[in-house]
Amino acid sequence: MTDTSGYHGVELLLHPTTNKSTAFTLDERERLGLGGLLPAQVSTMERQIERVLENLRRKESDIERYIALRVLQDRNERLFYRTLIDHIDELMPLVYTPTVGQACREFAHIFRRPRGFYVTPRDRGKIRANLDNWPAHDVGVVVVTDGERILGLGDLGANGMGIPIGKLALYVACAGIPPDRCMPIMLDVGTNNATLRADPLYQGVTEPRLPEAPYDALVDELVTALVDKWPGVLIQFEDFLTPNAYRLLRRYRDEARCFNDDIQGTAAVALAGVYSGCRLAERRFAELRVLFLGAGSAATGIADLMVEAFVSEGLSRDEATARLAFVDIDGLLVKSRSDLAQHNLPYARDDAPMGFLEAIRHLEPHVLIGATGAPGTFTREAIEAMSTLNDRPMIFALSNPTSQAECTAEQAYRWSEGRAIFTSGSPFDPVEIDGHRFEPAQGNNVHIFPGVGLGVWASSARGVSDAMFLAAARALADSVRTERLERGAIYPALTEARRVSAAIAAAVAERAYDAGLAVSPRPADLDAHIASLVYDPSYDDPQPTPR
Repeated sequence: MTDTSGYHGVELLLHPTTNKSTAFTLDERERLGLGGLLPAQVSTMERQIERVLENLRRKESDIERYIALRVLQDRNERLFYRTLIDHIDELMPLVYTPTVGQACREFAHIFRRPRGFYVTPRDRGKIRANLDNWPAHDVGVVVVTDGERILGLGDLGANGMGIPIGKLALYVACAGIPPDRCMPIMLDVGTNNATLRADPLYQGVTEPRLPEAPYDALVDELVTALVDKWPGVLIQFEDFLTPNAYRLLRRYRDEARCFNDDIQGTAAVALAGVYSGCRLAERRFAELRVLFLGAGSAATGIADLMVEAFVSEGLSRDEATARLAFVDIDGLLVKSRSDLAQHNLPYARDDAPMGFLEAIRHLEPHVLIGATGAPGTFTREAIEAMSTLNDRPMIFALSNPTSQAECTAEQAYRWSEGRAIFTSGSPFDPVEIDGHRFEPAQGNNVHIFPGVGLGVWASSARGVSDAMFLAAARALADSVRTERLERGAIYPALTEARRVSAAIAAAVAERAYDAGLAVSPRPADLDAHIASLVYDPSYDDPQPTPR
């Protein structure tokens, strides 16, 4: 029976947390003042889902489907999440990548209803007071972006709010974090995108981005306010420009429960893919050599976690670092270069300068990882060179959205004569070559961050350590079923997201308990404890007070 929390009549239909629409029973309609407000037939949730899907499938474009799902989320929260969970294969590409890229480009033009919390320079000195306006009493997870590096699309300013909204929908759907504990935040500090500033429908600050000092002061006020308001809150930094991403992570990782998904989440997903790829290629992880194309926060974050993984396999830190090399737009990262960022310096090599293809032939990597945001950079020559060196070359084209991928799945399979172990950041359809079917799995961060968040919440961990992400990567790799590996898919199916997130949460919580980071005592049955926290979007369960 629905807990109406004092709401009555039409109010119940206007709040997404209490609205069941045509699923209110005849008894409920009589008791709750809904007589005459609904059509005669009482629907089940299953019948409502059928109607939702029918309407989605008749729409002509994915952006229209995205809008329809956002409207559903604002109208009937439980129906939105039940539909997303039960049909995640079909709907996740609409709720998140690749469609969220177009949604962010057009965010101001498709705006329907406010969702999330906005922080601007004019809010200096009152962010903590503004947080009291947020209707939920106990926020557990915040996803915050400043919109400067949205996917591979660049500076989208306040339009970047689509990213936190989408990420938090996946926290709920894939890990069961209750939606009333989720808070999307847009740190709107202006934009250097002149086209956006000139758009009369743009809704963000129409000034250039703040310089570093006032920018850092605003971020500091926000983080301080969040921790003061909700001391246990987990803060996920998302889609920040690389220098800011590293600076903010270093600044706050020991002061708050926080992580950067582009650095640490991407790293854990990629590492899990490499672990799985080693199973498929029958190669020892400790023997690998890895070449990165791109040297931003995502690539170096992957490398940093791989160093920890190599060290855990018995290599020294120097030996581990030597297994990893980077090429950026100016060629191989070598010590003779004077243009390297601080986070690149540990990976600068003693080699002579060289380009991408030459680096493949010289370094003979087993794994090629792309995090460039530049489509087509894994050329035929590059894939063929990797295939000459390896019976089963690992080709990871991780840039999002699909249009920005370094190569397509079909290119990787055709150019390697079907031998590539391929994954990408956004989804590709299965590929048929000479009667063989290849099913590439999406190396999306959704495999990691929901489970990490659930594990931090379950253990009340004081912080989020690199060791937790290492444990998460191993748990993700161990979750891949053998039959999927045999079809070339190195990640679990999205339909298993809740099972996989629970396994990752247990691994993360165990690491927190073992390291003395957990605030709550270790439960006798950790799996049961985690299961007890998971949100189920059912009409039968009492719901929180409407937000």
